[in-house]
Amino acid sequence: MPEPILPAIHTVRGQRVVLDSDLAALYETLVKVFNQTIRRNADRFPRDFAFQLTREEVANLKSQIVTSNSAPGPISFSGYGGARKLPWAFTEHGAIMAATLLRSPSAVAMSVYVMRAFVRMREELTTSAVILKRLAEIDRTLLTHDLALRDVYEKLLPLLTPPPTQPSKELGFHTRPPRP
Repeated sequence: MPEPILPAIHTVRGQRVVLDSDLAALYETLVKVFNQTIRRNADRFPRDFAFQLTREEVANLKSQIVTSNSAPGPISFSGYGGARKLPWAFTEHGAIMAATLLRSPSAVAMSVYVMRAFVRMREELTTSAVILKRLAEIDRTLLTHDLALRDVYEKLLPLLTPPPTQPSKELGFHTRPPRP
């Protein structure tokens, strides 16, 4: 199976989105079927998952695509002869939700991939939590040992310093005058 073409990512309303036509191509389904599935399951697509573009946003995207070399081609929306409805924009959450609803092999594969990614991420977080717990235990042990070693050091310190030397009595004759 050939590698799928990655969809163009646009910024609309301050969010990174993918257009319905790009997702339909990625999930190997017709745009009409894709949008029909989305409409039938509208309750699964709140505004932060998907929204319909305005005419101004479509015009803005058209001008961005014409000036961009990396874009695959112009948006086919027009009043006559092309798409007659305004396109939908999907955030990454909406794109994943759409994959769970569609039955094409690509959409099913994407859903399975995302589920496996979530399971792996949960396992990684669990492993990280166990490691962090063990590190906290080691830290507490080291602090306890540090305090014990400091106490031993303070007790040994007087034993390590030599006793002060006291002047010894001089033997013999003393020629120095006595001190006043």
